Amino acid sequence: MTVDHSAVGIASLYQDLGRALSTHGSRLDAVAAISRLAVSRVPGTEWASISEGRNGSFATSAATHQEAREVDRIQYELGTGPCVDAILQDTVFRTDDLRTDDRWPDFARRVVETSPARSMLSFRLFLEDDDRIAGLNLYSTATEAFDGHSELIGTLMATHGALAVQAAAAREHVAQLERALLTSRDIGTAMGVLMARYKITRSQAFDLLRVASQNTNRKLAEIAAEVADTGALELPTTARRPRRRATPGSL
Repeated sequence: MTVDHSAVGIASLYQDLGRALSTHGSRLDAVAAISRLAVSRVPGTEWASISEGRNGSFATSAATHQEAREVDRIQYELGTGPCVDAILQDTVFRTDDLRTDDRWPDFARRVVETSPARSMLSFRLFLEDDDRIAGLNLYSTATEAFDGHSELIGTLMATHGALAVQAAAAREHVAQLERALLTSRDIGTAMGVLMARYKITRSQAFDLLRVASQNTNRKLAEIAAEVADTGALELPTTARRPRRRATPGSL
């Protein structure tokens, strides 16, 4: 792949990557899209994954191949490796041959013994206003698979990828707030219906919704929406008293 290193070329490539990552609704969809796009766009990449850390522990949130997950797992167990260190040290790590790279000897030895991965390229994803830290990990079974072009495109991928994840997370948050607002309105409307119908207080109306929810094994929000739409509430029938056990001499 020929890369135009001019300002115009880099800006054009950045915009192109942005368009490719702009249509994903959920945060997980965006994370998965980044890893897939990295394989198709970053020269030398055979597998890609996204590592995310929180409270001192890491997990792979998306991967294009199981081998990528396995190599990630080794890094998490050891607490070090290209992707973990790229995230923690806020830098880019490239290894041309894990068989000879002495920066992570335990990690490299285990990978060489258990995986065909030989080259790696890892970037941090800058997630602002998020309690998670993340990184983009690129893998190849070939040695010296990545070069300066790979680093440039990978950097653009990581930059736009972080923006895509944040945008998707923001959309999810807005959707959650909208659902919560709609649910709150439905509950308020349902309570008003019940208060007018049964001449009861707000607290009693809410209790009726909760009882109906429990009795029907349905979510309170579903019950409220139904009452708001139909004005009807299915109240639980009075439980039958247990039959009195007969005693000797009774009729």
